[in-house]
Amino acid sequence: MCTVTFLPLQNDNFILTSNRDEQRIRETLPPKKYEENGVDLFFPKDKIAGGTWIGASSKKRVVCVLNGAFKKHKRKDYYKKSRGIIAKDLLKASDFPLCVKNLDLQDIEPFTMIIVDWNNHMNLFELIWDANKKYFTKLKNKPSIWSSSTLYEDNIKQLRKKWFQNWLANNEFTSESILSFHHSEIDDKEQAVLMKRSYVETVSITSVKKENETFEMLYEDVVHSKKSAFNF
Repeated sequence: MCTVTFLPLQNDNFILTSNRDEQRIRETLPPKKYEENGVDLFFPKDKIAGGTWIGASSKKRVVCVLNGAFKKHKRKDYYKKSRGIIAKDLLKASDFPLCVKNLDLQDIEPFTMIIVDWNNHMNLFELIWDANKKYFTKLKNKPSIWSSSTLYEDNIKQLRKKWFQNWLANNEFTSESILSFHHSEIDDKEQAVLMKRSYVETVSITSVKKENETFEMLYEDVVHSKKSAFNF
């Protein structure tokens, strides 16, 4: 939810990995299969809002959410819908660019969504909502890292990009190696990829790997030291 990496693999395959930085007491459920509107969904669930920060669907799509847009924003007392519910809406959409175009995001908290769609060829997209305007961009299929604007200032984002570039230069693109990066505690613990602060910390790590027609979702509950794997 707050640190995301994307690794393209050969033959339109990829690995997308997300660290969720949240309060320890916010309860979540491990990944499982759900069926909504005739679409198979696979995701860990936020028990409070019922949405997700990362999920895959039978619509040949993965959606991952980060809090915030370009800059840290001041939270309002009320938002009409969870960003995790919007992520599910995009996972279920038959024509997701049209769904993005028609999204009414007024009174929705700012977010960044990373979307991988492989209905034709693999395509990587970024959807940003800054409380005033939608920014929907098709990105190059290259190794990338995102850090939440609500937790990390621009100088820290750049530092984390340097850590990622160093990792890229010294590692193969495998689930095991990128998970090692997502467990890294380089430099200040409050800014590390595996982050820990007094009020928020990395509570879980989720990694989705597409390999031809198969998917693997690896999930680690960091707080309770529990791991699970889900193939679909």
